[in-house]
Amino acid sequence: MDVFDVIRADARVHQLTRMLTGARGPVTADGLWGSCAPILAAIVAERLRRPLLLITPHIDDADDCRDDIETALGRAPELLPQIESLPGEGAADDAAAEERLNLCLRLLELGVTRDTCQVTERPDSLGTCHLSPVTPPLVITTPIHALMQPVPSADAIAANSFTVAVGATLDPDAFCRWLVEHGFVRCDQVETPGDFARRGGIVDVFPGVGGEAVRIELFGDMVESIRAFDAGTQRSLHGLHAVRIPGRHEGEGSGFRVQGSGGWLAASAHGERSASESAIHDPRSQTSPQSAIRSPQSSADVQGATSSFLSFLPPDTIVALHDPTEIQELGRTYWQRLGERAGMFPVEAVLRRCSEFTQLHLRRFAQGTPDTVTFDVHSLPQLESRSADKLEALRELAAECDVVVLCDNAPEEQRFRELLEEGAEGPRGQGPRGETGKMPVPHEPQPDTGVPQSVRPLAPARGSGWQPRVRTVVGVIHHGFRWDGVAFVPHHELFGRYRQRRTLRRVQPARPIDSFFDLNLGDHVVHAVHGIGRFRGLQALEPTARQRERGGGPEHEEYLVIEFADHAVVHVPVSQIHLVQKYIGAGRGRPTLSKLGGTAWKRAKQRVEEAVTDLAAELLAIQAERASRPGIAYPQDTLWQREFEGSFLYEETEDQLHALDELKRDMCGPQPMDRLLCGDVGFGKTELAIRAAFKAVEYGRQVAVLVPTTVLAEQHYQTFSERMADYPFVIEVLSRFRTPGEQHRIVERARRGQVDILIGTHRLLSKDVRFADLGLVVIDEEQRFGVEAKERLKRLRATVDVLTLTATPIPRTLHLALLGIRDISSLATPPADRRAIVTQVRMWDDGLIREAILRELSRQGQVYFVHNFVRDIEQVANRVRTLVPEARVVVGHGQMSGHELEAVMLRFLRREADVLVSTNIIESGLDIPSVNTMFIDRAERFGLADLHQLRGRVGRSRHRAYCYLLLSPRHPVNEVAARRLKAVEQYSQLGAGFQIAMRDLEIRGAGNILGPEQSGHIEAVGYEMYCQLLEQAVRRVNKQPEEAWRPVNLNLGLSASIPRSYIRSDRQRMEVYKRLAGCRTADDVRVLADDLRDAFGPPPPDVQTLLTLAEIRVLAVPWGVRSIVLAPPDVIFSIDSPQQAEALFATGPGSPRLPDPNTVHWRLPKRLLEPPALLPVLREQLAGSAGRKRDTMTRACGAAGTLARPRMR
Repeated sequence: MDVFDVIRADARVHQLTRMLTGARGPVTADGLWGSCAPILAAIVAERLRRPLLLITPHIDDADDCRDDIETALGRAPELLPQIESLPGEGAADDAAAEERLNLCLRLLELGVTRDTCQVTERPDSLGTCHLSPVTPPLVITTPIHALMQPVPSADAIAANSFTVAVGATLDPDAFCRWLVEHGFVRCDQVETPGDFARRGGIVDVFPGVGGEAVRIELFGDMVESIRAFDAGTQRSLHGLHAVRIPGRHEGEGSGFRVQGSGGWLAASAHGERSASESAIHDPRSQTSPQSAIRSPQSSADVQGATSSFLSFLPPDTIVALHDPTEIQELGRTYWQRLGERAGMFPVEAVLRRCSEFTQLHLRRFAQGTPDTVTFDVHSLPQLESRSADKLEALRELAAECDVVVLCDNAPEEQRFRELLEEGAEGPRGQGPRGETGKMPVPHEPQPDTGVPQSVRPLAPARGSGWQPRVRTVVGVIHHGFRWDGVAFVPHHELFGRYRQRRTLRRVQPARPIDSFFDLNLGDHVVHAVHGIGRFRGLQALEPTARQRERGGGPEHEEYLVIEFADHAVVHVPVSQIHLVQKYIGAGRGRPTLSKLGGTAWKRAKQRVEEAVTDLAAELLAIQAERASRPGIAYPQDTLWQREFEGSFLYEETEDQLHALDELKRDMCGPQPMDRLLCGDVGFGKTELAIRAAFKAVEYGRQVAVLVPTTVLAEQHYQTFSERMADYPFVIEVLSRFRTPGEQHRIVERARRGQVDILIGTHRLLSKDVRFADLGLVVIDEEQRFGVEAKERLKRLRATVDVLTLTATPIPRTLHLALLGIRDISSLATPPADRRAIVTQVRMWDDGLIREAILRELSRQGQVYFVHNFVRDIEQVANRVRTLVPEARVVVGHGQMSGHELEAVMLRFLRREADVLVSTNIIESGLDIPSVNTMFIDRAERFGLADLHQLRGRVGRSRHRAYCYLLLSPRHPVNEVAARRLKAVEQYSQLGAGFQIAMRDLEIRGAGNILGPEQSGHIEAVGYEMYCQLLEQAVRRVNKQPEEAWRPVNLNLGLSASIPRSYIRSDRQRMEVYKRLAGCRTADDVRVLADDLRDAFGPPPPDVQTLLTLAEIRVLAVPWGVRSIVLAPPDVIFSIDSPQQAEALFATGPGSPRLPDPNTVHWRLPKRLLEPPALLPVLREQLAGSAGRKRDTMTRACGAAGTLARPRMR
């Protein structure tokens, strides 16, 4: 039986259904409370089999109602999002605009199967949405603000969409022109929505946020195939019959845009009232010349065609207004705060259009209106405010009615059932924590332990038998309610936990750092042999006469042109591209170019080699000391641990799961853990630390969490407490926000073992702070602590498990270099619901500041305003108050007393203030989801890493976040600061820390991980070369063999380059050359060949030859071959040993001879020396011998090194 059947069976619901069937005016349902209103509307629409549009006052209400309805119906409704950008912010809200467009397409088109860009039937038709007998009715939730914003009309959609089908004729030139005219950006490689690329007969397009990128392959002018592909890997996923590509903004005379004028999907406003009144009724009505669209790229007016979303709805749609009075009030407030009303619909016009549909008004209180059904729905008692005993409150509720507790997921439900059983049976026998849900043995609760009462065992009510009246189900409702004899209680309301769910979005993993792909003309590079030079581009060269005389060089090959000191130039063949890296130094000016033939580069490398050898030896000594001491060796995960991790509401990324496995492996091992967890801001480091802490305290050990700032200590205290609310663990915080008396009490309880997790600043390192049984120390941003604190931490490392968190993303090259000598986990993938933060560099603008703050207030959010000068921070705050008198502004900075700062932060956390004007004390770790707008005043005075860290404080909810870097007109910005600000603005996407790292954070990261003294060595040889030398040093101190891989030199007189006609972009060609150089097996080469064929079409002969040569190189390495040279009538092999030569040529065509121990002259018939025949013969000889290698080598080595072999002469 469905838990909501009590609502479905209610006679008043049947009455409401009958009234809606023939209603001519609004039908009202009043007396509703909590989440029952959206659930009731969905149940009624489901019973009538009619579409439902549920309008809410606020965007958060629409999201909440969407979750409520999904729980009731078992399927997720659609959401019409609100565009939140301000005029002038361009593509800030492309995602929301495209989701709106996709929903319009859903309503217009009948043949949709996978998403709104993929059409399988009637691709050229535009129809109306109707429901078949088996199709569930469409349910849409939306805030009123979203309906006040226009969408493209049906005619505009038809005129601005391009349908491509397999077998159809397509002019690729005309198609590419259409894409450019309609807002797509041509690039070398498609990566984000709005990109397209053409490579000969292949056109890649990324139509929009809701769909996949598509690859259209032509044979002449005929569409041969259409494939969806992954923009991250560039590999095809599946075939499509046809694709419909909507334009991203208006073409010439086309009439619609995604981002519109200044970010609105809107028309301009000469006589806005008439435009609104006409367009709101007819989805196909072209707007009049008075409402033309003004493109930000052009001052010319373009005829537009916009409409109201209401015009796309089927006529039998039920329009439900969730609290009509508040909808009207917030709609009017929104209208008044709009700085630009171009093409917008006033709330009155929207509500008049709604009156043309069957209306259902959902109200909390009775209004005395006709056609009303009154329900008697009650609110729940304030469960989360009762700190005494949550199960006692639940028992009191169960004495009055049946109770349904809705848990967010199955592990949370399982844990709650255990609590119910504990309440029924009383305290259980003692045993290990978490094994069977029993109470803990260590630190057994005493009256003064502070164990949360809400999770203590509860004795059964005398003769009440109340537990059978409590049911648990998995599902989400946001606000509990009591419907007649049943109370619906959300788990989070019972325990005061999470109030927000994440809406999962598809996310691309962050691309690992590879600086070579960012190589541009004029960049400094490092050549492994010659030193630091300047990259001058790619150049194709013919072989010289001398090269031809020395053995037949290739017909032509591409070269990297590198300039050194005194204008000396070296041409590096692409086959040696592995010798060249982009130079990344400490960012303190330009490096000096090396002199060809000089000794300075050799001496610099030697000094760095000595330094990294010392560093590796020091790190190895620390590791050895740890290994010699016994660790705790925690047991494998218990039931509690699995339930705790399963109750995490969000979907873990693959990186998080991998890092978690590494953490647990360390904690379960015999030696103390010392792991560094690196990840960009907001990528989930804290959750992993919480899970590690849970494992420790569940086993009876104490945990210390060390943070750099008082504010962050309070934040972590809230996070840890909320996350562990269901478990009997005592969490305390020690900082200057606590009085001396409170601090003394907390320290004493920690010493007695009555505190499980103690969070604090450097105060935790004071001599008076002692633990009864410390097992784990979590350090957040260790580099921000002083020398004395670091020395204390160094002593701790040898005795307890240590987990260090840093928001400095570690580059992959450094990670690999430190393998085996420093335990590092890296998070490179953003959470699924995170959205890129819109970042803009702007001069101080009173209008912008006011509009941005009002926008945030209109979505019930909060604002950070960072001003890093205490002397005049009050003046800045007063100016903000003057600009936005509607906002409540508070000020916080580090020179305030602990109690003053605590009071300010608590006001802000409790949402009693709208704007926090502060110094950079908010930089580290603060996580307040309601804050989604940030201003950074005098941004040029901040470092690149600091700006990125500050920006990471916003964008932690489902709302689009904005960060404005404000400059003062009175203070000019120098060139260095301008580059820094440009980098922050450019790299605003998720995981941008990895791109920013290439400019600034890599060096800071090296300092954090290796020590600041290493920065000078990095400056001397460049980052990549430093990492190579460090990796070699680590191998030496660990007594590991040098890397076995050694590139094989081939000189077979063959063309070995990628023609520009196949891959036009120099950057993409270099990327392919780099991948070829990185191939280590024949399978690697075949995968690359498949990728080229997929992305660029069939490889031409030159590229096929290049791939075959690469395959020959990798096949030759295991045989010890150093070079293969064609010198007719022989092919000459340089090889490591005669035994390897004997094994390689044990069988096969031709006759080998060994003029010296390391050279083989392989004479082949003349016909096999021609290039078309030679390459297959070489490949077969090297690959076909592999199966015989072991046996042949055994026989060869057993003959005392003689060469009396039948095949060798």
